[in-house]
Amino acid sequence: MAMEDETGYASVAASDDEVAYRVFGDGPFDVLCSYGIGCHLELLSDLPPSPARRFSSFSRAIEFDRRGMGASGGPRDSSSLTWEDWTEDLRAVLDAVGSERAAIYAEYDAGPIAAMFTATHPERVSSLVLVDTTARLLVDDDYPIGISQSERDARIEQITKLWGTTELIETAFPSVAQNPELVRAYARMFRASATPRAVAAHYRYNLNSVDVREALPLIRVPTLVLHSASNEFFPSTHARYLADHITGARLIELPSDGLVGDEAIRLAVDEVADFLIGERRFMDIDRVLTTVLFTDIVSSTEHLAAMGDSRWRTRLDAHDRMVRDQLRRFRGREVNTTGDGFFASFDGPARAIRCAKAIVDAAPAVGVDLRAGLHTGECEIRGDDLGGMAVHVAARVGALAGSGECLVTSTVRDLVAGSGICFQDRGLRTLKGIPDEWRVLAVTTT
Repeated sequence: MAMEDETGYASVAASDDEVAYRVFGDGPFDVLCSYGIGCHLELLSDLPPSPARRFSSFSRAIEFDRRGMGASGGPRDSSSLTWEDWTEDLRAVLDAVGSERAAIYAEYDAGPIAAMFTATHPERVSSLVLVDTTARLLVDDDYPIGISQSERDARIEQITKLWGTTELIETAFPSVAQNPELVRAYARMFRASATPRAVAAHYRYNLNSVDVREALPLIRVPTLVLHSASNEFFPSTHARYLADHITGARLIELPSDGLVGDEAIRLAVDEVADFLIGERRFMDIDRVLTTVLFTDIVSSTEHLAAMGDSRWRTRLDAHDRMVRDQLRRFRGREVNTTGDGFFASFDGPARAIRCAKAIVDAAPAVGVDLRAGLHTGECEIRGDDLGGMAVHVAARVGALAGSGECLVTSTVRDLVAGSGICFQDRGLRTLKGIPDEWRVLAVTTT
């Protein structure tokens, strides 16, 4: 763990990547601060005190750079990182500083990642602050407030062209344009944080793939949505959408164009301090967003009849060991067994898919053939068990799979966009006992 005001590095599980972080203060509760692209921990000292430094007056505050950005390591090609990878960064930092539960403060493109982390790890989050951010940026049939494809392309082109220049800072945040020294400091930090090509890939991924609307109703912790009234990149309609779809969320608009400059940061920190100190309460966690996996041995009854109880039991034991090994490898949680199959859950859909594929591929080596089904959705927590419609959907999808197949719903497919996982469309299917038709896809490569 890093000493206060020194940069430490948290190791991300199942990778060689490291996440840079710093800690300030020793208050009675923790605040984890996640800033948007353009941040570099080592250069924040050239700017007005960061939110984390200011939060340290009443908390233990932690700030970090996401993988592939700023002072953090990561894949050489940062475009290979996904929102699921970045949620792992939050957990890695919390683990590194020994924090079991923290308030999460997230700005700009870090907001959707924090929202997803809160929905999938509610036990680690005491409250949530979302600043100048959105659940989705691109327009959709049921999201008319988003930007169009042409606006997306123009925005990416402009950011790429101007990245790291004083012109970009002055255009995006005119409130600091009359302070050339401060503008140059921000431009220098942006250049150190990421290259123009990396920024273009990052924004292309966020604009095309990030959509956490389904996670918002699952956020059950006190939530504050802060919005800079003059911020043109994230219009106020996005902030209102967040507040309307997170139970009990409070929306406050700030008289600024973004969190740059001492005055704008001070205004935001005052609101956050009032929110965190005045409403530090815990809410019961009874629902969570998770990816559910069901595996099943194909023709198990026929195998039992042919082999007899004793030999079949030996084979089942080998099967169980293999599945549990893969669940540990991909950090899945065994929820239950079904005699000839497993019911497991994951906090990330990409890892769930890769685990399912690894299990199915390893099955012939232990003398069985498997099939698997996955779905991501809201589940009810019942002690160590999970219930709800998402569980039934995953089970029904698994029942449609053939020998050696991993089938997923379109919900899972959409959540892993940009991960490199490929699918083959199997069309709309009716799932027994479940309303509507569901689009089902087969995993082809992981």
